[in-house]
Amino acid sequence: MTTTAQDAAFMQQALDLAAATVGLASPNPQVGCVITRDHHVIAQGAHRYDQRDHAEIVALRQAGPAAAGSTAYVTLEPCSHHGRTGPCADALIAARIARCVVATVDPNPLVAGQGIARLRAAGIDVTVGTLQQQARDLNDAFAHFIQRHTPFVTLKAALSVDGKLAPPPHTRTPNQPHWLTGPAARAQVQLLRHAADAILTGIGTVLADDPALTDRSGLPRRRPLLRVVLDSHLRTPLHAQLLHTPNLLILTSAAAPTPPRIALEKTGAEILVLPTHQGHLSLPAVLEALAQRQILSLLLEAGSQLNGAFLQQNLVDKAVLFYSETELGNDAIPFAQGIPSPYLLEQSLTRITRTAFGTDACVSGYLHNPWPNT
Repeated sequence: MTTTAQDAAFMQQALDLAAATVGLASPNPQVGCVITRDHHVIAQGAHRYDQRDHAEIVALRQAGPAAAGSTAYVTLEPCSHHGRTGPCADALIAARIARCVVATVDPNPLVAGQGIARLRAAGIDVTVGTLQQQARDLNDAFAHFIQRHTPFVTLKAALSVDGKLAPPPHTRTPNQPHWLTGPAARAQVQLLRHAADAILTGIGTVLADDPALTDRSGLPRRRPLLRVVLDSHLRTPLHAQLLHTPNLLILTSAAAPTPPRIALEKTGAEILVLPTHQGHLSLPAVLEALAQRQILSLLLEAGSQLNGAFLQQNLVDKAVLFYSETELGNDAIPFAQGIPSPYLLEQSLTRITRTAFGTDACVSGYLHNPWPNT
């Protein structure tokens, strides 16, 4: 497949439309569509879950009869099956477009390639793979979920330059966060939260930092960020910041006492009992419970114990590590129990990107490829 500069330019416009729907499309994928005629854009659209119509339908309605003989640029393969709406492939065929440029195939193993095949069977010229990686990056969580039926887990951590998570406990002020990174990195974290369906932490972090775990990006989102706390014995204090805002799910065990459960539920928190494994909540059961709520993307902002547990059980799909210039020393809290250093974790990452946010460095990469190997 050879991508022309013109195809790349129009596909980039479609990708920009898709990217603008972050927080608005889940649990569906982010998709953009641009329709051109005589090398000029005549219509465009993006999918927003609340508005039902897929990107192609939005653009086709805007184009009207002018869609006949046009070229459609779509960031994800047009669907070939009936869901909440009819197949987009059929709509493109009915509109009599002449050509369709597709960034990437649908990762759903039940439908992958069928939309493209339907377009070609109708005589439409189809080009696949234009700006494929950029299109896939927008929908890692969707690709992971549609194949594995569990959330795509991103571990985020703010660390010292020597790879520590926080100062020794005896040097900390109780119930106060210890900021390692600066404002630019913390603003980026808010964008990570905005892109996630849920954020998860453990009771240890709640007791040590008293976090709010809210999306403070100021950007619109379709459904509120679900805050999730693993608290086997319901030690979450009633004065915790988490309880001041809605959409809090506390996952606990059957061993948790009844009085704190009643008190926490009175604040509006939802309590869900899950099975345990070796004295801790079963992390696969945690992910299954979130999947049942259509949580496609989960941001893990936790302490050393929970970071280690997720990593050792191979449940982290992507890591985003922010490093400050601060050095905390050997007695500081490690990044993850059982993982000697985050720098060793970096050696296991693929498709690594390195970015600077002010004086802080950010390293991100994948532990699992969410997309099919095609």
